[in-house]
Amino acid sequence: MLAQLNASSALPKTLNATHLLVLLPKGKTLPRDVPHRELLAAVLKRRGMKAEEFADASISANAGDGSMIAWAMLDFSKSTFALQTQVRKALQLLLGEYPSGVAIVVQGDEAQRRQAAEAAVYAAWVNGAPLPAHKKKDERKPLQKIALYGFSDSKSFAALKAQAAGNLLCRTLTVLPPNELTPGLYRQRVKDLANAQGWQHEEFDLKALRKMGAGAFVAVAQGSHDEDAAIVHLSYRHVKAKQTVALVGKGICFDTGGHNLKPARHMHGMHEDMNGSAVALGILLAATQQKLPVNIDCWLALAQNHISPKAYKQNDIVKALNGTTIEIMHTDAEGRMVLADTLTLASREKPNLLIDFATLTGSMHVALGTRYSGVLGNRDALLQQAVQAGQQSGERLCVFPLDDDYEAALDSKVADIKQCTLDGEADHILAARFLKRFVDDVPWLHVDLSANRCEGGLGSVASDVTGFGVGWGLWMLQAK
Repeated sequence: MLAQLNASSALPKTLNATHLLVLLPKGKTLPRDVPHRELLAAVLKRRGMKAEEFADASISANAGDGSMIAWAMLDFSKSTFALQTQVRKALQLLLGEYPSGVAIVVQGDEAQRRQAAEAAVYAAWVNGAPLPAHKKKDERKPLQKIALYGFSDSKSFAALKAQAAGNLLCRTLTVLPPNELTPGLYRQRVKDLANAQGWQHEEFDLKALRKMGAGAFVAVAQGSHDEDAAIVHLSYRHVKAKQTVALVGKGICFDTGGHNLKPARHMHGMHEDMNGSAVALGILLAATQQKLPVNIDCWLALAQNHISPKAYKQNDIVKALNGTTIEIMHTDAEGRMVLADTLTLASREKPNLLIDFATLTGSMHVALGTRYSGVLGNRDALLQQAVQAGQQSGERLCVFPLDDDYEAALDSKVADIKQCTLDGEADHILAARFLKRFVDDVPWLHVDLSANRCEGGLGSVASDVTGFGVGWGLWMLQAK
């Protein structure tokens, strides 16, 4: 549950709050009406700082009545990401005590107050709800109330609350241990969500996928003892929609690497390899709650990559749903296999835009680290739009090339295409070249989620698991 918000455009004469965040615009002097001005001035004096010198930091202090106050001076000429980060860090000074409520005061002109309020309230929502944990003693308490002063816009906050719910769903699913989120258990969670949200729900289990000829997906799933893998299709429809967007998510609930077994240090954390599917679900939930006037088809490729006598192996040749034959080079390149058939199903519906999300390649991590994610696609205008949406949402993307001459590396002597190469060079680009075979000529973006986990948090989100992609995806949907 997200905290209840009470917003007022006016500042009360008395602020009775145990935890108070004050956000003010950058300036050479402190505004006369800044809450607890004397205390803030005393702290600055003690530190030998001028007012303008704490524009890149946050300051906190305890008032005489025991309440805790945090101040942040915001430079609104900076990027959305930079502002989100500063507001989140200031808010964490308060949320670290797990208060039942926080008060937020925003100052400046109307545009500044709007931007500060939206950043602070969103950060309070996504960080005030603890993610699942399994400690015997868990002293974390959810934030219950947010009192905002200086700005009130119910429509703006309704959209932000929906986005926060989508981000929280994404992160909650991603951190669940693999014994609590097998493909079968995941499918039940999705079914329950579909019933609650009114989504159309359809499943293609392994029996159906074998009959359809989805050999790429089945090759990966066949290594699991429990035949619980499936491609799940969810649909959201709006009566005023003029376009349809397809969201595809990689949902590998655990990735051992298969016969090309990962070493322990690389297998640890592989329960998060389903993050792409959680991003797609988070976008769908937020779009539904915002009642966005766009039709959405959400396709989730849910499976595990296990090692067993039945598991697929190097030098196997499998036939994908669209008839493409694939030479298996490395069993740990399973993500592009399950996505191949899922993208084929999604593209057959001829959406106006197709976006897939996946924690797909280690080479994207090498290229970008964990603060950006990479995007590739088959339309230059779409790629420009993707970067702009990243700047606006604070979830930043970097474009990589997808030129035809990369294709030669995937030439196979025994099949239509190699699954990957063994040297790993430019694997994030080759993986996208491989996936391009399965989208026909549908306008398409591939998001390789290198920023799905960032130690210490990223942007508005304080947890290591970031939910990156949900906010960006909503910006993309609203641009349609």
